[in-house]
Amino acid sequence: MIDSHCHLADEVFAADLDSVVARAREAGLERVMVILEAGNQKEIVQAAHLARLWPETRFAIGVHPHQAHQFADDPERTASLVQEQFEATPGARAIGEIGLDYHYDFSPRDVQHAVFRAQVRVARERKRPVVIHTREADDDTLAILREEGRGDVQGVLHCFTGTPALARAGLDLGFYISLAGIITFPKAADLRETARAVPIDRLLTETDSPFLAPVPHRGKRNEPAHVARIVAALAELYQVDGGELARRTTANFHTLFRP
Repeated sequence: MIDSHCHLADEVFAADLDSVVARAREAGLERVMVILEAGNQKEIVQAAHLARLWPETRFAIGVHPHQAHQFADDPERTASLVQEQFEATPGARAIGEIGLDYHYDFSPRDVQHAVFRAQVRVARERKRPVVIHTREADDDTLAILREEGRGDVQGVLHCFTGTPALARAGLDLGFYISLAGIITFPKAADLRETARAVPIDRLLTETDSPFLAPVPHRGKRNEPAHVARIVAALAELYQVDGGELARRTTANFHTLFRP
């Protein structure tokens, strides 16, 4: 199994990172993809410790739309920042998480657009996949991916909770769909129905930990070991053996991120 999206460099894991990693390995995880906020020095330090602790760990580096406002004076500066940190991080494999968020609008939308575009261009130039965050901004997210990616950028729509139309559009772009703990929530019937239409060879699993713990851990801090609950839920949804679902999603991760 692989947790394709988690935030183990977050300070919430600083005190017991060793134990969190141990539980993940005991649960059968091969590796995790850890999301790093570009330029966050605390995360850089914790990521280095994590890489020593679990060498199979891989990283995605980017400026989240919530932080885009920090680059309002020069959105293109995100490109050089991400490039520099990517080159300094041996385990870096993707640009992300990046995208648009119109739910909170912590950053002005025009700034979000400029920062997002700059980072998609970095991904295209480096021939690396992107990890996409989109919330209430689907049309603009897809438009920027088409315009800046020019058909050459692959990636994943992370923690997918969107519509069937968004899933189809993402798949048409060559993207993968990643499902998190929400798939286990009792009220997520619509999401489960949408997920059924995603080909298994375009499916990824994630925790987005420390957020969105799956049932029966809901309300507690999430961690990579809990991806096993998501694998089990998806295996039931797809009516395949849990081991087969884990093998297929692991193979998908390797295809996309070339770890």
